[in-house]
Amino acid sequence: MGVYSISDLDRRDLMKMTAALAASVTALSTRRAAAEDLARTPQQILGPFYPLKEFPQTADLTQIPGRPGRAQGQIINVMGRVLNISGDPVRNAMVEVWQANANGRYTHPSDPNPAPLDTNFNGFAVVTTDAEGRYRFKTIKPAAYPAGPNLIRPAHIHFQVSGRQDRLVTQMYFDGDPYNTTDPFLNSVGRKDLLITKLMDASPEFEAASKTAVFDMVIYKG
Repeated sequence: MGVYSISDLDRRDLMKMTAALAASVTALSTRRAAAEDLARTPQQILGPFYPLKEFPQTADLTQIPGRPGRAQGQIINVMGRVLNISGDPVRNAMVEVWQANANGRYTHPSDPNPAPLDTNFNGFAVVTTDAEGRYRFKTIKPAAYPAGPNLIRPAHIHFQVSGRQDRLVTQMYFDGDPYNTTDPFLNSVGRKDLLITKLMDASPEFEAASKTAVFDMVIYKG
């Protein structure tokens, strides 16, 4: 896969995302100085709704090329870094993302959720990390959804990160979701804090009323 393309994000978005990532870089540098190795990001299940179609290479999931409409829901700007356990950036890593829509439904044909589909939201894409291990994309906040008797899965975004040597399958959850405490997959790991991110108010230079989430991922060697 080629170098990460950011042509579908405007210049203001890119400037603000880069600024937000600075805090992430500082925090990770501090962690690296305090410990020999960073904690690896916990594995999560791939799930039954891994997309059947080829992942489009785009950093904007809120629009489908050729369609005038836009995805429904809260716009969020997701960004972070992919590092190895030594704290080195993993460049040119493939980052696949997929998620439910703002109604809690996937576009996957096997999703039994009767919630409506969003014709302007495919809900999956792939981006590539840059030389500093950074990735970023724009999407909507997914909704929680029923996943079986007495089980509601909290809102989350799936990630599959493929480096030169390692692959990580994980999920990003949202702080304050009422279903986090009862989710068997999130609670199966010892470091749940590594999978939960806070939505922050975006700068005025971002899209009005959008939010920002920083989610760093650590794989073994890269």
